[in-house]
Amino acid sequence: MAQPLPPQHPDRALLHNEVHARPPEALSGPLALTHIVMLADAAGREASRAHLAALLRDHHLAPPDALCTHLRVDLGGWRLRWELHTEFVTWTFSSPLADESFGQREPDTALQAVPQVWAAQLPGQCLSALHLWVLPARSVPEGALLRHVLHEDSLVASTVADGYGEVYTDFCIHADGYSRMVLLAGSLTPRRLGRLVLRLLEIETYRMAAMLGLPVARAAGQELALAEQELAALAEAIRSASRNDEPELLDRLTRLAGKVESQYAATHSRFSASRAYFELLDKRIQDIAESRLAGLQTIREFMDRRLSPARATCEWAARRQDALSQRVSRISHLLRTRVEIEQQQSSQALLATMNQRQGLQLKLQSTVEGLSVAAITYYIVGLVSYLAKGAQAFGWPLAPETTAALAIPVVAASVWWSLRRLHHRLFGQAH
Repeated sequence: MAQPLPPQHPDRALLHNEVHARPPEALSGPLALTHIVMLADAAGREASRAHLAALLRDHHLAPPDALCTHLRVDLGGWRLRWELHTEFVTWTFSSPLADESFGQREPDTALQAVPQVWAAQLPGQCLSALHLWVLPARSVPEGALLRHVLHEDSLVASTVADGYGEVYTDFCIHADGYSRMVLLAGSLTPRRLGRLVLRLLEIETYRMAAMLGLPVARAAGQELALAEQELAALAEAIRSASRNDEPELLDRLTRLAGKVESQYAATHSRFSASRAYFELLDKRIQDIAESRLAGLQTIREFMDRRLSPARATCEWAARRQDALSQRVSRISHLLRTRVEIEQQQSSQALLATMNQRQGLQLKLQSTVEGLSVAAITYYIVGLVSYLAKGAQAFGWPLAPETTAALAIPVVAASVWWSLRRLHHRLFGQAH
């Protein structure tokens, strides 16, 4: 009886099957393989899918669906392995090889069995192209590898798969535009041989993909040198600049920061990808379990010696960008702090000036208040004088002038006291 399952995550099957994605194919020698890596953007990858579909239709096979990223197909006298990656597409062709004539003439390749017109129109830009021949052990005549397949002066070789096989290559691009590699399979089982062949092809793929960061690092190095010189000049100018120079310096620093961040954004993904490819390359070299053949350098030794400068250049460019970005940020913060301090000093000076002006205004107000007391007293006393003249008809005993004279102190004191009370009521809290 089937056991009930709890609610499933929508991606459970996809995540579970990821461990089975792109499995190695069981192989048996003698065999010729041609491995081509085409660098392609999103449009190029879709064009590769359409190119594959056209080939399958010509052979009366169903085309790949829109989500297919890996396909293996037998096309009669040859086989095709197609893989879609983030930045590139790999095409691996394989066909049986007659090893009796290997080493006596230029060896046959798997690409010879592929429709030539179709193969010449692979979408994208060729990043890597490799011919690999898988042969039984001791089936190659003495010196034949050097005479017809590989260059003796750059030969790299080692035993692989814990000594069960031998691999020979020169890491050179030959006259036909392809690199070459020969694997003596020995007594390897088909499944283990398939894993070994896949690892060797991935070594060549990831080696070239990792090197994509080198031209970017070299170009970035020139721009970084100019930016560092400009930053040093800005730092020296900030040290001795006056207040009037700060707006121009801030504008130059802002432009430099934008330039540095723009370059960082344009190259960071490339350097990150190269670092990941270098790590994959190290892992694939470790997976083939190689050991030394007498008198020849191993693949790991060759990679360590020849790729270490390129790897260090990419890593140094990435670290240099980070350091420059941090330096620009520090100097920007320094300049902003300086401007803010000067603004605070200007604000303090402005407040002091405002306080001084306010004191003068208060003194002026006091003076105006005195004049106001005199003016108001004058007008009120005039009214009192008119009132006294009119009151004489009703028996007021004093003359109008006397009445006005006596009213002046009283009116002046009353007006002064009223104005002071109003002043304290309005400005008492502020004082």
